[in-house]
Amino acid sequence: MSTQTTQSGTNSPPPLIPHGPTLMEGFRRERIRTSGAEINVAIAGRGPPLLLLHGNPLTLVSWHKIAPSLARSFTVVAPDLRGYGDSSKPDGGPDHAAYSFRAMSEDNVELMSSLGFERFSVAGHDRGARVAFRMALDHPDRIERMAALDIVPTHHVLSNVSLGWGLESYHWFFMAQKYPFPEKLLTADLDYYMRYKLNKKDVGLEIFTPEAIAEYIRCATPEQIHAVCEDYRATVTIDFEMDTADFGQKQIACPTLVIWGANSHCGRHFKPLEAWAPWAPDLRGFDVPTGHYPAEHRPDLIYPAFWTFFRGGEPVRPAQ
Repeated sequence: MSTQTTQSGTNSPPPLIPHGPTLMEGFRRERIRTSGAEINVAIAGRGPPLLLLHGNPLTLVSWHKIAPSLARSFTVVAPDLRGYGDSSKPDGGPDHAAYSFRAMSEDNVELMSSLGFERFSVAGHDRGARVAFRMALDHPDRIERMAALDIVPTHHVLSNVSLGWGLESYHWFFMAQKYPFPEKLLTADLDYYMRYKLNKKDVGLEIFTPEAIAEYIRCATPEQIHAVCEDYRATVTIDFEMDTADFGQKQIACPTLVIWGANSHCGRHFKPLEAWAPWAPDLRGFDVPTGHYPAEHRPDLIYPAFWTFFRGGEPVRPAQ
């Protein structure tokens, strides 16, 4: 396991492009059909392909502060996960399997194939990082490098539930309750819910642009809320079962970077590198002075870390 804090080589990334009111500026939008969904995707840039997967309750625009800068060096592909944003919201099925991380992984493997990319790197945040985790286990021949923002693996989370984490991550078990209980409560006031969900402890809403918050609230429809609940129902059933079966049997074959917020529920309640070590033998990582949304909170730290890592180097741990 590597925990290097120095950057290999002397190359530095181009300066971070300041973000403005236009979300994902310079990206074209496409809608691509997979075997199980229709995926809304933003694409821009040239160079090695880099897939960016967002978390909950976000959409692809959560990458808007770093994606245009990355697109100067990579072909950046940023989809809405199935059930989120402007992607389709298929029925979850009796076992919720249509919202498993495997199903979401398959969407994005097919998406990249349709764009002509048989091998690519992937970065995910929150739920998107769990999709990337499953993708790397199921398709080791497809993934060049993987980065995960502010998670520890699902198997570790659900096998090590603590009081502190449970209080901050109530939604894992609330949203997994039987339909339609959580859906009815959450859709009663979606604007309130979304602002509450985004407003993390000791961080606040100031890290988000008004345009991004407006986009997240626009996409928080009853249909998306149901899909997200299906996502969490799958997590505590079929996803946990898959991870339990794979624990000690499968590992991530590619170089893996883990970055977490020092002031997030992940940073406060877990030891991320220890949690990732059984799954990722080629591992490096560090914390950053953020909460749960590092790419929107401190794009000046996440952009150079991604740029360096996905070009084959070792990113610098920022001064705390």
